[in-house]
Amino acid sequence: MKLPRLSNIQSISEKVEPGTKFKDTGRWRDLTAYWILGLCNNYGYVVMLSAAHDIIARFNSDDHATSKPDYQKPENERYCQIMSTGAILLADILPSLVVKACSPFLPFYVNVRIFLACFMQCAGFLLVAYADSTAMAISGVVLTSLSSGLGEASFLSYSSKFHKNVISTWSSGTGGAGIFGSFSYAALISIGISPVNTMLLMLSVPLMEGAAFWVLLRNPCTIPKRDSEAEFRTSPDDQEAAVETKQAKLTLSEKIRYVPSLFKYMIPLSLVYLFEYFINQGLFELVYFKNIENWLDQPAQYRWLQVDYQIGVFISRSSVNVVKIDKIWLMAVFQLINVGIFLTEVITFFTPSIWIVFGIVFWEGLLGGGAYVNTFYRMSKEIPEDKRNFALGVVPVADAIGIALAGVFAMPVHNELCRLPMPSRG
Repeated sequence: MKLPRLSNIQSISEKVEPGTKFKDTGRWRDLTAYWILGLCNNYGYVVMLSAAHDIIARFNSDDHATSKPDYQKPENERYCQIMSTGAILLADILPSLVVKACSPFLPFYVNVRIFLACFMQCAGFLLVAYADSTAMAISGVVLTSLSSGLGEASFLSYSSKFHKNVISTWSSGTGGAGIFGSFSYAALISIGISPVNTMLLMLSVPLMEGAAFWVLLRNPCTIPKRDSEAEFRTSPDDQEAAVETKQAKLTLSEKIRYVPSLFKYMIPLSLVYLFEYFINQGLFELVYFKNIENWLDQPAQYRWLQVDYQIGVFISRSSVNVVKIDKIWLMAVFQLINVGIFLTEVITFFTPSIWIVFGIVFWEGLLGGGAYVNTFYRMSKEIPEDKRNFALGVVPVADAIGIALAGVFAMPVHNELCRLPMPSRG
C-alpha cells in the first residue's frame, strides 16, 4: 500500500493505517505561530494609538525636540491638544478599513501579502521615528495601518486551512499585542529613551512576524485532515487542487450575495468597537487627575490608561476556551454604558481616584476583547467550510468600520468638551 506524503516533522511511526486514531503532533507549531502572528500584526497599530498623544503634542508645541506639550494654563481651562487623538485613530484605521474591505475580493497570494505587510510596518516605524512634520508622522501611521489591515484579513482567511483553535491563539496574540505594544512604549518613554530610538527598537517586530509565518507555521498542504482519523489527502498537489476547486464555487456575485448573512456577526462587533474606541481616543486624553501629576502627568496618564485597557483585552481574547459568549449584543450594551460613564467623568470629574477609572477601563477592555474572540470563534464553528475563508476575511471589516466611526465622532466631541470649563475634582 502506498502511503501519503507527510510533513517532514512527522516520524515514520506516525504513518498509520486509515481508520486508526492519529494525533497531529505538529499542531503546536501552527498554534504558536498564530499567537506570534497576532502579536506582531497588531503591535504597530497599538503602538501608534499609545503614542497618539505624544505624536500630536510633538508638532503642536513650540519645541519639536520634546514630546511634552506646555500645560501651563489657567485653572479653569482644560488641558486640550489643538488636534484630538481621534485624528491619529482615523489615520490608524481608515487605510486598514479599505484594505480589509477589498482583500476578500482580491487574489489570495498569501506570501506576497505577508511580505507587503512586514515591509509596510517597518516603513511606518521609520517614518514616525524620523518625522519632521505632522504630515510625515501621519504617513507613518497610515503605513502601519495598511500593514495591520492586510495582515489581519490575510491571516484570518488563511486560518481556514488549519485547526479551528488557531483562531483562539491568534486572538490571544492580538490581545498580547495590546499589552506588549502599549506597555513597551509607555515604559521605554518613561525611562528616558527617545521616541526615535523607541521606534527603531520596534523594527524587530515585523522581522519576527516574517519568521513566524515562513519558518514556524506549517505549509497547510502537508498537514493531515483536521479530524481525529488517519485519513490523509493523497498529496499536497491534490490537496491544493481540492481547496481551489472548493473556493472556486464562490463567484464574485455569490460572495456579494453572501455578505448580508454575515451581518449577525458584523453589526454587534462594529458597535462594541465604535463605543470603546470613542472612549479611548475621544475621552481618555480629557480624563485628568491633577493631584497625582507629581508622579503621573497628563501624557503619562493617557499612556497608562491605554496599557490598562490592553490588559483587559488580552485576558478576554485569551479566554475563549474557558468562557464562551454567544450574545455579542449584550457586550455592545455594556460598552454603551461605559460611554455614558466616561462622558459624565469628563464633564464633571466626579471620580475621586484614578484607580476607579483604571477599573472601568479594564472592564472596557474585557468587553472589547471578548466580543472579538467570541465572534470569530463562533464563525469557525458555524460557517460552512467552503465559505469560511471568505467569511473570515469579510467580518474584520466590521470592527474597522466601528473604529473609523469612533474617530469621526471623537474629534468634534473632543472640541466641544474642550470648550467647557475645567471642573474641580471633589
